[in-house]
Formats: sequence, structure tokens, C-alpha cells
Amino acid sequence: MPEQDGQQDGHSHDEGYTGPATLYVGGHEVPVRVRLDARHEPHDGQLHWFGRVDAEPRLADLLSTGNGRTAAIEMSTPTGRAAARIGDVDPWGRYRVTGVGRPPFTLDDPPIEV
Repeated sequence: MPEQDGQQDGHSHDEGYTGPATLYVGGHEVPVRVRLDARHEPHDGQLHWFGRVDAEPRLADLLSTGNGRTAAIEMSTPTGRAAARIGDVDPWGRYRVTGVGRPPFTLDDPPIEV
């Protein structure tokens, strides 16, 4: 679908966070680059945040010692820190990361309609 007015598939892609982050995995700090977004899920009333972590050889080594699927981590960005799960490597070597609750990045306040 062609992109119009900064939107694709009805979603603005200038929300969320793209930039540097630090992952805390098994007592190790791993600097990475991430692309993250968040959505409120009405089915459970919580904020779910998610995204991709760029391929990083050190991270691959740390995660290969685990169960091979997902691992509990913490992630920090310049504006926050949060617990998450990491796993599911895509064909480009990026890891999927997911969390529930306050994300590790600043969200804009939603517009208030009056």
C-alpha cells in the first residue's frame, strides 16, 4: 500500500522510539539499536509495547545459552527502562522484543476530545 501523509496501513510511523538502547541480559549490558512502538490493547486494558532489536553478535552469544526461544531482559533508552521478553529472530537477524506496561521510551499524551 502506498505511503500517504506519513502513514501506511492507517498507522503513523513517526510514533514510538527508534534509536540506541541498552539491554541487560543475564548480568551483561549490551548496547543495541532498536525500533519500538506501543499500543493500548482493549482486550486486557494494558499498554503493550514491542519492536525489533538490530542484529548484535554479542547479544546472539548471550541468548544462545538460554532456552533458544525467549529470554527475560531489561531495556533502557535515554528516557526510560522496562522489563521485557526477547526472542523470535527474523531473517535479517533482528530480535523481536515485547513488554507490557510502561515502555522504556516516552509516549506522547493522547489527544483529548472535548
